[in-house]
Amino acid sequence: MDKVDCVVIGAGVVGLAVARALALRGREVIVLESNPAIGMETSSRNSEVIHAGLYYPTGSLKATLCVSGRDALYRYCSERDIPHKRCGKLIVATSESQTAKLSAILAQADANGCSEVTSVDAAEAKSLEPQLSCVAALFSPMTGIIDSHAYMLSMQGDAENAGALFAFDSCVISGKTTESGVMLRVRSGPDTEMELHAGTVVNCAGLWAPRLARHIDGLDQASIPAAYFAKGNYYSLSGKAPFSRLVYPVPEPGGLGVHLTLDLGGQARFGPDVEWIMPDEGGIDYAVDPGRSAAFYREIRCYWPDLPDGALQPAYAGVRPKISPAGTPAADFRFASHGSKHYLGLYGIESPGLTASLAIAEHVLSLLE
Repeated sequence: MDKVDCVVIGAGVVGLAVARALALRGREVIVLESNPAIGMETSSRNSEVIHAGLYYPTGSLKATLCVSGRDALYRYCSERDIPHKRCGKLIVATSESQTAKLSAILAQADANGCSEVTSVDAAEAKSLEPQLSCVAALFSPMTGIIDSHAYMLSMQGDAENAGALFAFDSCVISGKTTESGVMLRVRSGPDTEMELHAGTVVNCAGLWAPRLARHIDGLDQASIPAAYFAKGNYYSLSGKAPFSRLVYPVPEPGGLGVHLTLDLGGQARFGPDVEWIMPDEGGIDYAVDPGRSAAFYREIRCYWPDLPDGALQPAYAGVRPKISPAGTPAADFRFASHGSKHYLGLYGIESPGLTASLAIAEHVLSLLE
């Protein structure tokens, strides 16, 4: 049985940030990833937005880690020439009945330290984005976009330069806590299993973090959260979008509504919607149902009435790793040891997980001290 100081399970954006932070602190780190490369699940199936931190309950981990993570991420990208753009976004009310929600979001933004967010009327919004239709809006200048894969590659490089090792196609199938750490059973092929004893285990397995925790004997099983899966489908726009900023409707239950985001080349995509699913033994079906486009056209035309017929094409889908079910308020990020001083699990790290990733890593370090 091999022994190592720290094991990070999962090489998505959060796992990479945690591995990097641990390695830079001088810890011996091995990252175990069940996929053949970094960031192949939630981290590569999202809007690639750098969030400002407007919506989340004041004092929550989502709020505090988003704001500090946003600032750290902009600094990191600037220092390493990672492609990104602080393009700003408009949150729009498309009916008078929604203006109260804008006021509530503005108050929440101010309470969260996002005092740069301002109210704009319909004329001001239209002067910023001539194709936009709304009765009022909020403008968030700190919202941006990022090449998330370049960011993840940079963090992998930082971690490896600091001595971290990566083991891909390596799936943790079970574990057991001990007095000195956690013994993990790792499958690295159809017929290859090994045991690895880690002094510290950080579970960054994203969608599968709760399930993995349930397979580790010695953890307080009653305190492990249940997992819920909210699929978000995206459609791309054929042709160039007549927008230079992101456009978001007021939030909806389970997500932030079908919003317009841009990639760094100016190509527009719309989504995600919210489709609650239950993965089967075959995993997650990431296919986008073309039949969902009717709802997309309807929602997008609330703020872009001139969206042409036939302009939307199925693009990709992602799944939010939620720990609260449909019809309930979104849960905060959760960090839990379940009674073991050698284990830390990260649960419900949905949006703004990408934005908050560097701050999440620092938070993990503080919890492990």
